[in-house]
Amino acid sequence: MDIKDPLVNRGAETIISSVQNPRIKQWTELQSRKGREKQGRFLIEGIHLVQEALRSDLIPEVVAYSDERAEACADLLQEAAERGVELVQVTEAVLAKCTDTQTPQPVFAVVPKLPWRAADLISASEQDGLVVVIDGIQDPGNLGTIIRSADAVGASGVLLGKGTVDLYNPKTVRSTMGSLFHLPIVQGDLAQWLPEAASRGIQVAATRLEDAVSLYDYDFRRPTWFVIGNEGQGVSAEVQQLVQCHVRIPMQGRAESLNAAMAATVVLFEAMRQRGFKPNNNS
Repeated sequence: MDIKDPLVNRGAETIISSVQNPRIKQWTELQSRKGREKQGRFLIEGIHLVQEALRSDLIPEVVAYSDERAEACADLLQEAAERGVELVQVTEAVLAKCTDTQTPQPVFAVVPKLPWRAADLISASEQDGLVVVIDGIQDPGNLGTIIRSADAVGASGVLLGKGTVDLYNPKTVRSTMGSLFHLPIVQGDLAQWLPEAASRGIQVAATRLEDAVSLYDYDFRRPTWFVIGNEGQGVSAEVQQLVQCHVRIPMQGRAESLNAAMAATVVLFEAMRQRGFKPNNNS
């Protein structure tokens, strides 16, 4: 594709070269949580993430790309143009100013925050839903990995409790590898929504080493919300009071425990197995 095609260059006839440009200042604000909350938007970097956004219901407001590396993302730019997304050409200096990585990729996009609400998870769970509930995860990589695992098993969504790392933190967004565009992810008060889920017949469970049933003896075929706690402290005492059942992950080796993301992944794939996963011919 010729990157000089008028379709691709719509809205990008001039190159933004100054880091003092008002739009650049606005996009730079998205590197901070305060800026993201103020604008109701967040920034994604790289060809893969931008493609995932373009192919979801959360269409980017604008796609900015390097004036020197446009050929590297030509197909993506064509796809964005066909979806009516504004395209803006920027210099490498501007690209570095707006993005978080040490070696900026050739493209980034500004995207509105996810529209989901906690009530949407209730609705999605009443039949046979499976929701991952996050209670205070602090590491962006762990949160991103849990979201990817939830996406991989076909979970109904993810609920982020207070004290959890910002979903729109650039490191979290990168760690999801685009999975944040594939399932509902919402923030909510667990003290409100866990009892609400239980009142609708949804079982609420969490991992614990003591006084817990084996993961493999627990029935995940029912509608389930499963709580994963903080990396160091586990599920908080307040949230433990709202949990109906505790499960443990059996281990034969000498390791005392698994990290939060690994534990969540083990639980989620056991839930998928119980729910009758049937591998396809491409597995």
